[in-house]
Amino acid sequence: MAVLRRKPRRAPGADDPLDAAQERRVRAVLALGGVPQADLPDGVQQVRLRLLERAAKGDEAPRDVSAWAAVVASNLAMDWHRAKRRQERIGERLASLRQLEQPSDEESSVLALAVAQGLDELPDAQRQVVVLRFYADLPVREIADELGIPEGTVKSRLHTAVRALRARLHEDEVV
Repeated sequence: MAVLRRKPRRAPGADDPLDAAQERRVRAVLALGGVPQADLPDGVQQVRLRLLERAAKGDEAPRDVSAWAAVVASNLAMDWHRAKRRQERIGERLASLRQLEQPSDEESSVLALAVAQGLDELPDAQRQVVVLRFYADLPVREIADELGIPEGTVKSRLHTAVRALRARLHEDEVV
């Protein structure tokens, strides 16, 4: 069981953009918005962060910080629910994919061989990004950083390579 610890109180005038009453109000809005108790500290931190970002950009402080923080907290609660629904939909899609008929070992072997041959026919630069993306499971940004090329180049190479592989698999009537 997780133990919720209270953060130490700061001295009045410290760099905290929310006072204790405003923080309690933000927590209440988040809780009433359906955010689980365990996620409330993160929500409060998000409100603080938005206030600090606003100040860093040079924007004027809200006229009523308490009201502004409550609106931001309400929006965060809605975002939390959207993210939860999105995760549920992804889970449902994954579950339905698992239920689809799995190809036989022979079909899998033919497909794997055709993909390997298709990869061999790709130019080195395209093969490299395909392997890093789909076999090493690296995100586009990491591939770009590792190879020292722009993200757009990685995306372009991936697009071209996948299109070529798809054409090859259709041509060979594997898919």
